Amino acid sequence: MPTPPLPVQLPPPPIEGGRQFAFLLVDKFSMFSLAAAIDACRSANRLLGRDYYGWTTVSPDGEAVMASNGIPLKVDYGVNDIPPVDILFVAVGLATEFPGKSKVLGALRTWGRRGGTLGALSVGSYLLAEAGQLEGYRCTIHWENRAGFMERFPDINCTGNVYEIDRKRYTCAGGTTSIDLMLEIIRGDFGSNIANGVANQFQHERIRSAGDRQRVGPERDLTGKSEKLRKIVELMADNLDEPYSAVELAKSAGLSVRQVERLFLRHLTVTPGRYYMRLRLERARELLRQTNMPILDVAIATGFTSHSYFAQSYRLQFGRPPSEERRTTY
Repeated sequence: MPTPPLPVQLPPPPIEGGRQFAFLLVDKFSMFSLAAAIDACRSANRLLGRDYYGWTTVSPDGEAVMASNGIPLKVDYGVNDIPPVDILFVAVGLATEFPGKSKVLGALRTWGRRGGTLGALSVGSYLLAEAGQLEGYRCTIHWENRAGFMERFPDINCTGNVYEIDRKRYTCAGGTTSIDLMLEIIRGDFGSNIANGVANQFQHERIRSAGDRQRVGPERDLTGKSEKLRKIVELMADNLDEPYSAVELAKSAGLSVRQVERLFLRHLTVTPGRYYMRLRLERARELLRQTNMPILDVAIATGFTSHSYFAQSYRLQFGRPPSEERRTTY
């Protein structure tokens, strides 16, 4: 049984007190993201020898919620009956439309208006943004949803890092980044030794910082590769609507065009131009799947000035035209 709720305390309570979190779950939420966050707290309590961290679960109507893996989860409260907690986290999976959404958005607005601290796991940032709770804050979201998020909320600074803590807003990209976010909270409360101890319990080899980026392209892990290569890839990923020229990319890393070509061929077995094209087409696929943008607008947003060239390139990369991708449901 979770520990009884404690009064809201902002800023965080003193060490002799405790923290209470609430996790607002919506239909098809990510079970892995939720379990990662809660288990980090459970493990910290075990190392501390006391229940410093407590948690409750919430749904729009207080009824059980179905996770994305098909497992139903009973909850403790409905969204209108949330007890005082230190942080209210929203846990969302792939679906941002679900029964009771208007009630959830209303509760988030009320929570924020009263000065409460809000957080999001994975795609939960989308709901916080819809509720107007991320204006003026840094945030992050799962890489697969970032393109659609930025098109829908262009004025919100969505960094693409593994997690972000900006005053009273705590967001992460979900999955194992839920552990990193909670470890940062634990580190702030009890120092690095306890945080490292929790990480070791989960064989979490490296505690990532808020400055660590998520996946930036087809190659999901550039760890251990050339720092100059990583810098160029990040520059590519941040400039898909107006692609840099080969000369500009080389200059950014202090290399010649030929040196950049050799760097990509050695580490990624592909030319810089082809790699850049893959990044742009992957972004286009995300926009087609996540937004209702016209196909021509998607093409322009990913650096294509010709609709026919975009369609041809897309078919070559994914084996289907953009129009067919738009008709596919995920």
